[in-house]
Amino acid sequence: MVDWFSIAFRRDVVRRALTVAVVVGSLLITINHADALWQGDLSTKRLWQIGLTYLVPYCVSTYSSVSALRSLDRRHLE
Repeated sequence: MVDWFSIAFRRDVVRRALTVAVVVGSLLITINHADALWQGDLSTKRLWQIGLTYLVPYCVSTYSSVSALRSLDRRHLE
């Protein structure tokens, strides 16, 4: 598990995940919350939803990057 987190916090993995989160999260927020944003309806609940909308693609990107890098490392050890 320590190995997983050390890979997850590598600079290249974090940078990639942040890029994915900003692009995908912004697109999803535009699709799902544009009307509320234009009307200024920024309740606490909606702000949590927006935060999670950025968090989910970050986590998915991190998970897939770590999985790919670990798989690549295992193949090199064989």
